Amino acid sequence: MFGTILSIALGGAFGAVARYGVNAGAVAMFGPAFPWGTLAVNIGGSFLMGVLISVFAHFWQPDAFLRSFLIIGFLGAFTTFSAFSLDFVTLWERGDIIGAGLYAVASVVLSIAALFGGMFLIRSFTA
Repeated sequence: MFGTILSIALGGAFGAVARYGVNAGAVAMFGPAFPWGTLAVNIGGSFLMGVLISVFAHFWQPDAFLRSFLIIGFLGAFTTFSAFSLDFVTLWERGDIIGAGLYAVASVVLSIAALFGGMFLIRSFTA
């Protein structure tokens, strides 16, 4: 039990730092007007989730510690829906209703599409 908690905590630490890096990089590149960093981590993280889940199902079954580190810890901290929610509300409260709506739709639709894309990519090697 402690080993699983430790692996999740370590993965979460790395995921949170990675998310911070992406967000800081996006603000440096594009400015703070739109939450490009959160959008990027949600789409990229969803794609990576699709890849990993498919790899684990078809090619490699890592031990529970590594799986917990990657899926629950790293990706759980890297892609956080609470950050998405805050970004949506911030856009909304700034009066950017269209931007908020586009951000919500793009985040949900593209993240789900990215997860399918990751699964499709890996499954294409099993056919």
